[in-house]
Amino acid sequence: MDEKIAKLNDWIRESQNIVFFGGAGVSTESGIPDFRSTDGLYNQTYKYPPEVIVSHTFYEERPEEFFDFYKSRMLYLDAKPNAAHLKLAELERAGKLRAVITQNIDGLHQAAGSKNVLELHGSVLRNYCENCGKAFDVHYVKDAPGVPVCDACGGRVKPDVVLYEESLDYDVLQAAVNYIANADMLIIGGTSLVVYPAAGLVRYYNGHKLVLVNKSGTSVDDRADLVIHDAIGKVFSQITL
Repeated sequence: MDEKIAKLNDWIRESQNIVFFGGAGVSTESGIPDFRSTDGLYNQTYKYPPEVIVSHTFYEERPEEFFDFYKSRMLYLDAKPNAAHLKLAELERAGKLRAVITQNIDGLHQAAGSKNVLELHGSVLRNYCENCGKAFDVHYVKDAPGVPVCDACGGRVKPDVVLYEESLDYDVLQAAVNYIANADMLIIGGTSLVVYPAAGLVRYYNGHKLVLVNKSGTSVDDRADLVIHDAIGKVFSQITL
């Protein structure tokens, strides 16, 4: 492990155009559960499977049940950035890291100080009225009784998150492709790389410093130039500039 950390540090020092691509595992160390691990949402018992509840169809047909689940299981407003978030912000300030591409919707990268964050699946911090477009913060949704409605027109307020059956924002996706294609080092962390189209972004990397940091193995392990199976916060706390 020491040799792998040393190689990771060497590559970071050599690189000037690093891109980080992360998933739920980046935030689990901040107390936010993921979906697929042993303690994740998919392995807990609900009236409906979580992937059904957070689908566009369910949101439209059963909004009360959607928001009951959303508020209780997807909003962690007391969560704080962990060592991985903080180190990424430090790498950006040092001029090493060009972009953070995340599948997470919690806003912790920005809370840690990262500026260029591409949120593939949106953010719980942004919400808007589906009728008039008025913007609302996350506390408005969290504190609303039942289904949140606009205080201006009475329309339903929807979180700016990508639900199952919904498409990713094209401009965000294209920007992610461009950053990855031009990176001299790509670090993938805290993701099992099973959610598409996000997981397919990896194929656009053309360099020779593909680093994978994840507790468990992924389908990209055999392609990566450096694989570290450990908690990402633990690994990133050992990065020195």
